[in-house]
Amino acid sequence: MRTLHIGVLILDLSQGIKFDMKINEQSEKIPSEILKMTSLSQLEKFKALTKIRSDPIHVQNFWQIEEGDREIWTLELIKILFTANQTTYGIEFLFLTDSFSNSNFFSISNNLPTKQPKAFQSDSDCSSMTSYTPKNILITGAAGFIASHVANRLIRSYPDYKIVVLDKLDYCSNLKNLNPSKSSPNFKFVKGDIGSADLVNYLLITENIDTIMHFAAQTHVDNSFGNSFEFTKNNIYGTHVLLEACKVTRQIRRFIHVSTDEVYGETEEDAIVGNHEASQLLPTNPYSATKAGAEMLVMAYGRSYGLPVITTRGNNVYGPNQFPEKLIPKFILLAMRGKPLPIHGDGSNVRSYLYCEDVAEAFEVILHKGEVGHVYNIGTKKERRVIDVAKDMCKLFTMDPESSIKFVENRPFNDQRYFLDDEKLKSLGWSERTTWEEGLKKTMEWYTSNPDWWGDVSGALLPHPRMLVMPGGVERVVDVSENIQSDSPHAAVNPSQFRKVGPVTKTKPSFKFLIYGKTGWIGGLLGKLCEKQGIQYEYGKGRLENRSTVLEDIQKVKPTHVFNAAGVTGRPNVDWCESHKTETIRTNVSGTLTLADVCKDHGILMINFATGCIFEYDEKHPEGSGIGFKEEDTPNFTGSFYSKTKAMVEELLKDYDNVCTLRVRMPISSDLNNPRNFITKIARYDKVVNIPNSMTILDELLPISIEMAKRNLRGIWNFTNPGVVSHNEVLELYKKYINPEFKWTNFTLEEQARVIVAPRSNNELDMSKLKSEFPELLSIKESLVKYVFEPNKKL
Repeated sequence: MRTLHIGVLILDLSQGIKFDMKINEQSEKIPSEILKMTSLSQLEKFKALTKIRSDPIHVQNFWQIEEGDREIWTLELIKILFTANQTTYGIEFLFLTDSFSNSNFFSISNNLPTKQPKAFQSDSDCSSMTSYTPKNILITGAAGFIASHVANRLIRSYPDYKIVVLDKLDYCSNLKNLNPSKSSPNFKFVKGDIGSADLVNYLLITENIDTIMHFAAQTHVDNSFGNSFEFTKNNIYGTHVLLEACKVTRQIRRFIHVSTDEVYGETEEDAIVGNHEASQLLPTNPYSATKAGAEMLVMAYGRSYGLPVITTRGNNVYGPNQFPEKLIPKFILLAMRGKPLPIHGDGSNVRSYLYCEDVAEAFEVILHKGEVGHVYNIGTKKERRVIDVAKDMCKLFTMDPESSIKFVENRPFNDQRYFLDDEKLKSLGWSERTTWEEGLKKTMEWYTSNPDWWGDVSGALLPHPRMLVMPGGVERVVDVSENIQSDSPHAAVNPSQFRKVGPVTKTKPSFKFLIYGKTGWIGGLLGKLCEKQGIQYEYGKGRLENRSTVLEDIQKVKPTHVFNAAGVTGRPNVDWCESHKTETIRTNVSGTLTLADVCKDHGILMINFATGCIFEYDEKHPEGSGIGFKEEDTPNFTGSFYSKTKAMVEELLKDYDNVCTLRVRMPISSDLNNPRNFITKIARYDKVVNIPNSMTILDELLPISIEMAKRNLRGIWNFTNPGVVSHNEVLELYKKYINPEFKWTNFTLEEQARVIVAPRSNNELDMSKLKSEFPELLSIKESLVKYVFEPNKKL
């Protein structure tokens, strides 16, 4: 039998009595000193404590004792309270856990260890027995909805707290949300991304941050079904960057991580008790999965490094300032415009809603009273079906529900119910204050008074909206105060990015494009389209392979988007690239990567015009089968050096999440005098091959490229019209509409190979992805007739 030495400190709060004792490890006997001071029920608690560490235990900290360079014991400092004879006693136990062999025994006296955990300093505020008082708080994502209400509340209520807001001003953020705080001396705004480790470390150190309230996240479920990688980047990677910065700086005393009720997954319809904080996490959509993943990281850093973390999981929130992709503001704005209210599925899904000010108060309570290492549900037991929310909205606007409610296609998966147990937070003194009727009325009044708060939100009001704008994309018309700034050299807010204005009257988002490829065919057409659509644009003057000149263009123009239509295709064709490989690499590879990298540093989306001439028909994609190459397929054509460089740069660009790659093939336009037009080319050849290919009608697809920029679409996209058309079919149309006397002769690929230097790519691209995004896209033959031959018809 081995003796377990426990250093016990018993403090009589009235007399300050201290003494030592020893307890046999396997003995059920309770020391007489304790026996005299406790009742039977407390004896049972003490016995349970020494054996199985049951509910009365609060694990306060973790310690390591070292002997020389060798760690021997891991200790847990555990604190409980009990009452005897109307006197409260605090007991701290040091349990020795034999982490190695039993022969390594280390005896401890009643002197509690003073060595601190390796990553973080403990402080008296970490105890559950005292309230926490922060000094310098970093709030991430506070130009967004919930966090802006929290930030404004703390800035207003606690002038001694310094509040630093970090937000990259994504599509659902707006600096105007922080207008109530802009003149406060204890407020500072920093424009930047939580994914930038340098910026986050810089802010923690220079602002002496001791508390982080982490709200920044992508949160709209619909978006997560179509752009899930963005959710992984923001919600998981961004959180990881923050946690690592906390570990490195070793100064954080509270890290409050904001999660969601959706991590629990679907609640059973007949459940009468909601999910409690220890319930299993069973996320069902990409959004909630990334939030659950972020929670695991937070928990791991709490356990591995002692980071003082608190996690919150909240119900749906509504109120002023919310971006209208969410249900309630969407319904309000649609009702204001006299449009139907779209409901996913049959509207039977049940949700719980909290008013934003009640939620802000909950975070205030958790900040000051929440216990480190704990999770808190922020919820309400009052539930509503989505159909009932729509009916309440109709009642508010005196609309007929029968004609005003429209049922639309459901999400890929739509949880039927989320139901939370909110008792734990209530025990800290919080309670819901705003009734549903009162909150809905306040929200409606705010939106009717501020209809243009978000500018043009027509895309967000669709039944299944997509993210509208890239970080740095849409110019927000805001009033910038001197407190909206940054001391950081990495992410300072440039006042020239914003305009000081009076009342907002602008309803359309303002774009400014920087276009490379002025002398090129596509680049020239893009400029004309911008003029036609009233979009500001400038052509880049720098050489793409020269980073300093590209950077100068970006800083001078301050674009919302960059279009790269520059590239070497050969003079007069791709055969030129075979003898000019250095020049081809310099522009097609080095230049494109340089531009993408500079754009990424500035948070700008780059639309990159690439090529689909990186595939050739093969066994899995035989000619005439209708089976096209998809965006995720690996290029299989290496016949020309031009195609090699384009395939190479496409692969490298996959690491840039700010790039939208458009695979153009055999471009055609209505300008039949342009020597680069595919029709013009083959009409001048003596002989042509006759192979079906995917082709791009620029008159139809270039406007779509501009719309793709506005929608913040990224990744690789096959950029042709659906279907294929052969050389002969194109020339038959040419003969029918343009020149009835036209004649041509075909030759084989073998014959063609004798007159060209490099082989040519022939393939069909799968267009289901682009067609899904733009259902109105015409097939290649329909588009040829509508956009090319009908306008040029001479017969």
